[in-house]
Amino acid sequence: MDEAGRGPLAGPVVAAAVILPRDVELPGVRDSKKMSAGARETAFGLINKRARAVSVAVVSRGYIDQFNILRASLEAMKRAAEALAPQPTFLLVDGINAVPLALPQKCLKKGDQRSLSISAASIMAKVYRDRIMTCYHDRFPMYGFDQHKGYGTKRHLEALRCFGPCPFHRLTFRGVCGLDQGTH
Repeated sequence: MDEAGRGPLAGPVVAAAVILPRDVELPGVRDSKKMSAGARETAFGLINKRARAVSVAVVSRGYIDQFNILRASLEAMKRAAEALAPQPTFLLVDGINAVPLALPQKCLKKGDQRSLSISAASIMAKVYRDRIMTCYHDRFPMYGFDQHKGYGTKRHLEALRCFGPCPFHRLTFRGVCGLDQGTH
């Protein structure tokens, strides 16, 4: 299991869970942060074809603002694990926080660099979230979501100062909260 979207100023957090066959070959699959967007897209299709099961869960900006990003990330991972068919008997989780489920699990720091199944999950979550952010760009092109995917780039921060937050912005995040401008 892994998630994407903890740090951005806008959009949901997305988690993915992947069950791989024992001897699966997934050339090019590694930590999603070390791959180009094109390589991630190619790997996304390969993982979907070769995985025994894949599940993706999305937790909204509203949930993030209500509870906090850590709780939202763990909720997304919980939902992704619960939606897997077949159900897993053990979870490998990227990071240091256990998923709130009564399943045996192991948390791995830098798990997306140490485990093929976590790398696969990181790709699934990242590509899925990037696609959501591209759709958000279609509704609010002035923010450039298609380029920065909601992260606090110079362009994004300038757009926030100029236009204020849109409905997809995380209102409790520094860089978004405290703006004097109106909302869209």
